[in-house]
Amino acid sequence: MPAPLLIADVPWLLYRSFFALPKSIVGADGQPVNALLGTVNAILTFYDARLSACPPDGVVACMGAEQADYRVRLYPPYHAHREEMPPELRAQWQQAPALLASLGWTHATSDELEADDVMLSFARAEEERGGQALLLTGDRDLYGAVTERVAVAELLKGGAHGKIGPEQVRERYGVEPEQVPDFIALRGDPSDGLPGAPGIGAKTAAELLRAHGTLEALLSAAGADASAEDADAAAVRASSVMRPRIAASLRENAELLRTFKQIATLQRIDVELPLDRATDFARGALLATEIGMSRLAGRLNELATPA
Repeated sequence: MPAPLLIADVPWLLYRSFFALPKSIVGADGQPVNALLGTVNAILTFYDARLSACPPDGVVACMGAEQADYRVRLYPPYHAHREEMPPELRAQWQQAPALLASLGWTHATSDELEADDVMLSFARAEEERGGQALLLTGDRDLYGAVTERVAVAELLKGGAHGKIGPEQVRERYGVEPEQVPDFIALRGDPSDGLPGAPGIGAKTAAELLRAHGTLEALLSAAGADASAEDADAAAVRASSVMRPRIAASLRENAELLRTFKQIATLQRIDVELPLDRATDFARGALLATEIGMSRLAGRLNELATPA
């Protein structure tokens, strides 16, 4: 099987590493580099023969806006609950593109859309040219991007990783990957500040979508555009899981749920796939040394030296 294109969620990796690793990990200027270290090390696990039997065919390191303006316009509480980025992390955020690019990895970003949208765009482009893509992220919005050729990489204990394909999405969510935006709209997404439909949790959301297919079909079955009396009667006939209480919740929140789906649906942009090129471990080691990340430089030099 040909190696996949690895598409990394850099904001997620930076945040994850910043809060997981000690702030005592500092560079030459005495400032923390823990987020940078964790981010690069997570990507490098795919080149470690003990952890990965199939190194990636190139890496795209994706970044983007902290929140897309159009999503905030649709629903002002979107991301509003998130705390401001710590200054020590912001400094590393600004250093990340140069460090990642020094390794020969493609740095891709968008001023208008988020990293998830950029990742989806590269995954679809790689899929369309007959390749495979592996999405390195902890953001479950990207479960909606999964196909037979696109998987999500799951980081496991000890630095190992697994793959989340269509079957695993069905096991975890109870819906098909293409139904994930509908599922998020119904269940909600606390990390994005989306509350979902009142009284509808993950299990019920999955049951409703398995019965009706899409959010729009579900709202129609609930009688979102009918009178209350006709709507309740239609809902009871439509599905064994469409109880009157659920139907009422769907009707009362129909427009908001449509907005949530629009927010949860990742947007595709035009991207240029990277040329085939090997990771430049030696060049990355030079910049890591300059920053003062000696242990990372050592690991990169080991990878640069043929066994």
